Amino acid sequence: MPYLYDQLRDYAKSDYYPFHMPGHKRRLGGFMNPIETDITEIEGFDNLHHAEGILKEAQERAAAVYGSENTYFLVNGSTAGILGAVSACTSIGGKILMARNCHKAVYHSVLIRELDAVYIYPQQEQGIGLNCGLSPEKIREMLITAPDIQAVIITSPSYDGVVSDVEKIADICHTYQKPLIVDEAHGAHFGFHPYFPKNSIGKGADIVIHSLHKTLPAFTQTGLIHLNGSLVDQAVLERYLGIYQTSSPSYLLMAGVDQCIRMLEESGDRLFGEFVEKLEQFRRKAGELQMVGLAGKEELSGEKDVADLDLSKLILYIKNGSMSGNELYEELLEGYHLQLEMAAGDYALALTSIGDTREGFDRLYQALEEIDRRLLAKDPVQLEKRSYAGIDNQTEMPICRAVERKMERILLENATGHIAGEFVYLYPPGIPLIVPGEKIGGEFVENVLQYREKGFSLQGMKDYSGNYLEVLERV
Repeated sequence: MPYLYDQLRDYAKSDYYPFHMPGHKRRLGGFMNPIETDITEIEGFDNLHHAEGILKEAQERAAAVYGSENTYFLVNGSTAGILGAVSACTSIGGKILMARNCHKAVYHSVLIRELDAVYIYPQQEQGIGLNCGLSPEKIREMLITAPDIQAVIITSPSYDGVVSDVEKIADICHTYQKPLIVDEAHGAHFGFHPYFPKNSIGKGADIVIHSLHKTLPAFTQTGLIHLNGSLVDQAVLERYLGIYQTSSPSYLLMAGVDQCIRMLEESGDRLFGEFVEKLEQFRRKAGELQMVGLAGKEELSGEKDVADLDLSKLILYIKNGSMSGNELYEELLEGYHLQLEMAAGDYALALTSIGDTREGFDRLYQALEEIDRRLLAKDPVQLEKRSYAGIDNQTEMPICRAVERKMERILLENATGHIAGEFVYLYPPGIPLIVPGEKIGGEFVENVLQYREKGFSLQGMKDYSGNYLEVLERV
């Protein structure tokens, strides 16, 4: 069995091309010898948790680049930012309005803060199963119905690049004096070229979280959290960031963040201009393929509360349904050494960034063209439409109480009527089908059994086979 270091070294020398995060694509933003520069808080290098010198100046540069009032480095990923943001905006045992398709870190913050979660579901695109946008008016209704909601948190863009109407949602939240937290982890590149959406900082969000490494040249697990306005206490947010982030932050990671900001300052216009040119050329050519589909704004924008679409996300699918998302993913990986970000039921997702080369785009197009040609020779198969509508489950108790209860493991077929003790996610669309503390209905069991039979990816269950489910032990 090889050591991890050796395997990483060998992989770096291979011809596998990265259409996945991190955004540097293993080439952009060259860095110094990590051993020579790995330090701790020594004289002249400041302290992230009490920044007064070089780190304070670095964070101020980042704020200026993004147009934020206050910006803080994240070295524990966007997860730390989400935990800190939710904690700063809620009291123990309070109530939060959250998108059901939020990252699991939001659910963990609900657990830690013992919150009562009120869910808003994104609409669903029924062709290939994408999460669409969140309804601003539905959020307004929910804030009126539940005035004790303390904060609103949404994900925009989604993993697939779908952008909700953040500006309108922010206006509604502020009408009721509620802070809006936007998990914009996948949109750290927003606002640096007109080809992409504007970032949520300029749209009125109170807290915005960016994963730099997802779409920009920065090390994995680095990000930024931005604070604007007066609805969130700055000192409280700083206190929680000090709790959720390591007391020994890596100077290599922080230097990587600073280098990324420097690159955006000094070369951003050129790099994004070149990137957009390559991306547009690829989309133009791929749009002419007959069997391979590439989702674009024409299919989604303006529909189902979709305000915009991040075109750096390449949503690839086979139009006649003759190849699943996983099959397409595997074909590109095994046959062409192209590593995509993920596979879903009916599509595969390739992530692109300013770190991508023209050769990389050419390799992807040539592979898709070959697949397209091959599929054209076969008889077409009609795409099976399936419903992705989320089940509005009955909540019996908060997540924090449910996970503390005694559990038993039962066959999924026998779970109807029990209270869930664990999460169950379906990808796509990435919305939890059930969370701890919700009552399991027959519709949930029937759907999950069907998904399992068809080989869809079920996540969150301790039993990876999907046969058994953890439920609360009946008294």
